[in-house]
Amino acid sequence: MSGMTDHPEQYQTELSGKWGWFVALGIGLIVLAVIAWLDVVAVTIAGTIFIGAMLLIGGIFQVVHGFMTTGWRSFLLSLFCGALSIIAGLLIMSEPLRGALVLTILVVAALIVGGITRIAIGFRHREMARWGLLVVSGAISLLVAILLYASLPWSGLWVLGTLIAVELLVQGIGWLSFGMALRQKG
Repeated sequence: MSGMTDHPEQYQTELSGKWGWFVALGIGLIVLAVIAWLDVVAVTIAGTIFIGAMLLIGGIFQVVHGFMTTGWRSFLLSLFCGALSIIAGLLIMSEPLRGALVLTILVVAALIVGGITRIAIGFRHREMARWGLLVVSGAISLLVAILLYASLPWSGLWVLGTLIAVELLVQGIGWLSFGMALRQKG
């Protein structure tokens, strides 16, 4: 792989040419935040049911795959994992409130990973104007994760939906700013 770190100026020039993608990402995330804010309870319930359905479908595919590859040494493990996915999907869809609690824990993990990633990207591009906004957006994601975790198990449906909307908004502003900084650099 030709090193992005071998020639940082060349890498930055190539990245600056893609500023529009970062701006589009930011705008898209801001639009999604507004949509989520319009009905946070519906967003939470719909998201919970959708994820349950995806687990169910994925589990079915995994079980079918297991029976199609019966000679495989991991046949039983594959069937077991597929069955677990099916059960989890059915449970989440039949009990969306309890499913929302499980998903809240997963959202906390995602906020932590996303926040740390944006902080790392921001610090990696300190030579750019407004790099600190990307770091701040990552720090806010970490703060949201801590607050959400601290409110478990009593996080209401509106809390989860609201925090998702806030996360989308903060990410959108961060990426929009990063893209505009790339545009000025290019």
